[in-house]
Amino acid sequence: MTSADETVVRVGVFGLLGSGNLGNDGSLEAVLGYLRAEHPDAVVDALCGGPEAVAARYGIPATRLHWYRGEYRTASRAGAIAAKGLGKLVDVFRTAAWVRRHDVVIVPGMGVLEATLPLRPWGFPYSLFLLCASGRLLRTRVALVSVGATAIGNRPTRALVRWSARLATYRSYRDTQSRDAMRATGVNTARDEVYPDLAFALPTPPASTPSGPPGPVCVGVMDFHGGNDDRARAEEIHRRYLDGTIRFVRALVEEGRPVRLLTGDDCDASVVAAILDAVDSPLVAAAEPSSLADLMKEMAAADTVVATRYHNLICALKTGTPTLALSYAAKSEALMDRMGLAAYCHPAREVDADRLLEQFRELEQRSAELRRTLAERNQDAARQLKGQFGDLTAALFPAADHTHDHALRETT
Repeated sequence: MTSADETVVRVGVFGLLGSGNLGNDGSLEAVLGYLRAEHPDAVVDALCGGPEAVAARYGIPATRLHWYRGEYRTASRAGAIAAKGLGKLVDVFRTAAWVRRHDVVIVPGMGVLEATLPLRPWGFPYSLFLLCASGRLLRTRVALVSVGATAIGNRPTRALVRWSARLATYRSYRDTQSRDAMRATGVNTARDEVYPDLAFALPTPPASTPSGPPGPVCVGVMDFHGGNDDRARAEEIHRRYLDGTIRFVRALVEEGRPVRLLTGDDCDASVVAAILDAVDSPLVAAAEPSSLADLMKEMAAADTVVATRYHNLICALKTGTPTLALSYAAKSEALMDRMGLAAYCHPAREVDADRLLEQFRELEQRSAELRRTLAERNQDAARQLKGQFGDLTAALFPAADHTHDHALRETT
């Protein structure tokens, strides 16, 4: 190996990236922007859920997160169950081999320490534990950057999440309650900081200035069935959410408002189809965003946004558009409070179309005031994230000992 090779910093990014969730991919995009600006000589690759999509969109090599391709399909036959079990064993060695090739691994944002949506312990929590344990054993720095966390009822999931956090080199959270949740599980968070979600570091399209008659409303929908503890009531929760959202959209159409339906994950398409079928009007159209940038362009052109998915909310708030949250988790309420719109949350589990319309009208009446508030809060978020990237550089790229650690791994 040449001396030039020894100075190359090898950075891995890890997570459910390229799998159809625009929020996860937006967090990746923000971290790649930081690396290209501050560490342009770093060699970057990914271990992720959708390697083909990540390689094509971001131009970095990518490896599949799981050895078993049917990881996220329900295994009912003996052969599939055996293959899934074997995959868990194989992934121990695959993950360690991938980690070993890196100086730094970054988990960019995402709710990797939470269970606000249905989650099995031997899915992503297990994968994250393998990553963090491999990093500790092989002396590769692992950073959990602006991640979300919650209290977790399921004991195996909670244990895997707790040990993942403990084994990471660097942790930061996207809200105070996430840090509090990890502290409550026994993680020492004394040196952990809270910063805005990484998506606030992405470029923002120019916002439109509402004028004339009431303009378009963006409605961000979600294939929502409740959380990890709601499996017995999942269909009931979904039906109530869908019925309330349909009634709300129908009321907007009756007032002559154009409505743009937005998604944040591939699975949300079924909800869009159900709304279009129930509200047969030329005023309702479905957008097809392929990135957070696409979402932001839609929302910047709207008078108002009503959204469910967390990163739909971020995109709307980042563009300075008055926003009402159909909140399915405390993280949504924390985000709305941070941005000065705490009064405009409505429970996704109990959508009351009449009450939602009341909140919507109040939101629109305060539009000019709220746009000024959002402009100020967005400036604060940008400053804080700039500080976080500086902290990341100090924690993950210490020039004095990088070469030593890398050379040591090459010889062991």
